[in-house]
Amino acid sequence: MMEGCRHQYSRLLMVVLILFLALVFPSSSLPATHRFQFNVQWKKVTRLCHTKQLLTVNGKYPGPTIAVHEGDNVEIKVTNLIATNTTIHWHGIRQMRTGWADGPAYITQCPIIGGKSYTYKFSVVDQRGTLLWHAHYSWQRVSVHGAFVIYPRMPYPFKASIQDEVPIILGEWWNKDADEVEREMMMTGDGPENSQAYTINGMPGPLYPCSDKDTFIQNVVPGKTYLLRIINAALTAELFFAIANHTLTVVEIDGLYTKPFTTTAIMIAPGQTTTFLLTADQVPDSSAVFAMAATTYVTSIFPFDNSTTMAFLGYKPFKTLKPETLNRLSRLSSVQNLPHIRDSAFATEFSCKLRSLASAQYPCNVPKTIDKRVMTTVSLNLQDCPANRTCKGYHGKRFFASMNNQSFTRPLQSILESHYKNLTTRVFSSDFPEKPKISFDFTGVDPVTSNMNTQFGTKLLVVPYGISLEIVLQGTSFLSVENHPIHFHGHNFFIVGRGIGNFDVNKDPKKYNLVDPPERNTVGVPAGGWAAIRFKADNPGVWFIHCHLEEHTSWGLAMALVVQNGANPSQCLLPPPADLPSC
Repeated sequence: MMEGCRHQYSRLLMVVLILFLALVFPSSSLPATHRFQFNVQWKKVTRLCHTKQLLTVNGKYPGPTIAVHEGDNVEIKVTNLIATNTTIHWHGIRQMRTGWADGPAYITQCPIIGGKSYTYKFSVVDQRGTLLWHAHYSWQRVSVHGAFVIYPRMPYPFKASIQDEVPIILGEWWNKDADEVEREMMMTGDGPENSQAYTINGMPGPLYPCSDKDTFIQNVVPGKTYLLRIINAALTAELFFAIANHTLTVVEIDGLYTKPFTTTAIMIAPGQTTTFLLTADQVPDSSAVFAMAATTYVTSIFPFDNSTTMAFLGYKPFKTLKPETLNRLSRLSSVQNLPHIRDSAFATEFSCKLRSLASAQYPCNVPKTIDKRVMTTVSLNLQDCPANRTCKGYHGKRFFASMNNQSFTRPLQSILESHYKNLTTRVFSSDFPEKPKISFDFTGVDPVTSNMNTQFGTKLLVVPYGISLEIVLQGTSFLSVENHPIHFHGHNFFIVGRGIGNFDVNKDPKKYNLVDPPERNTVGVPAGGWAAIRFKADNPGVWFIHCHLEEHTSWGLAMALVVQNGANPSQCLLPPPADLPSC
């Protein structure tokens, strides 16, 4: 089948296609090709009184915003100017038939080694809204990340005269190099060292030491409405975000329109985006500012960074504030509508309000029936310490994570390239279990006395092209119940159901929302519960599925989905580019 997809289009067919496009689309609507140059390089950056070499793209932290229009072609040449390997992932871009451009190291490509370049080429087909890009090698995405904005060809489906559109990226800062934090975690078997700060557009804000001058301020005109694009690029934290005294109108999640609703705050997991309308309709005091803040949403028993990052919304006419004034304002300001760090009730209520727009122009194409259901546990694990080793995890053991008790191991070769070339290998296999090997009380087991050892390997879930697939993500209570943001590469999906406790195949599907469920690319599996998603597997290739809490991915909470080629050439993976890196 793979060999039959390596076809060549005739010159006549190309001419006919060009003429057809010229007739159907006016010249102003034809897709453009946008080219970008990304240099991955070190830059000396100071935060929290601490100066270090920080990995950046083009010397910027956060990195540059990519802005294109729906339907455009994109070419991004990434040049690695450091000694360490790197790759870049275009998070939320579906990469229809262009899995070579997806980015996760050893899944769809070998890494870009120092001194080399690779050009990611893809089209943003039938996509619009707020997404992100980030490094997908080790923990490099802590600072190698940025906004990816796709402007729609049609007017926004919500009524608002928008004054400006503002990307706001939430992140984390470690005084150490983040890769060193990961290395220590994997070497000792313990959890990661907590970050020292959360950030808003790379700035910690005045609640942290030495950070008065490192405070983000967004100016607004009274009475005007703004579109704020919130991106959670943090490595280890789901976050609450709010703006003092202001109501937010959510209109989009993960680059997909929603039924608009108002809220006083949002909860946003790593890898998720939330876009909302903000009207500057409040009356400020003499400072002319309102605080905006983000803090962690905690669902686990593990240590965490319980600090708060603060920025300001400045009403014009707004005078530049001195650092000492910002410090004083931060002590006086409060964001009373920012939820408490363990406010699961708010997080649940917020998630339940999310619904697809489901309009004639933007229909909700959720599969009403399915061809296959896969159920997988989403677990933290505690592994016995190897002989002659000292482990610092709980009870002298090592922390790991798994899906259906399979802790994912990345091979030192590209799975997609091996799949495309039909290479036989003993490194990975196509027998990922489609349900837990043993059924038990997943969310009711004793969190520390059960056998929590996992198996290691690279087992792939292989499905035919075009099937309607349901995947039930079942949380467990091993070690700790915890909210897990699971990200799917290559496909969006519909969250048709969520619940607390164990999924009941006889009862829970009867309560699914098959009318207007939210569509996105990253789902929060609720602490001590489950989430059911549906999608059509219509994108051939190899696609990474993993928790977007970075320590969980390092521990193995991941799997890979292989969608086989379809019968027609248009349903087949395209050939690899000539400059694809080799291992």
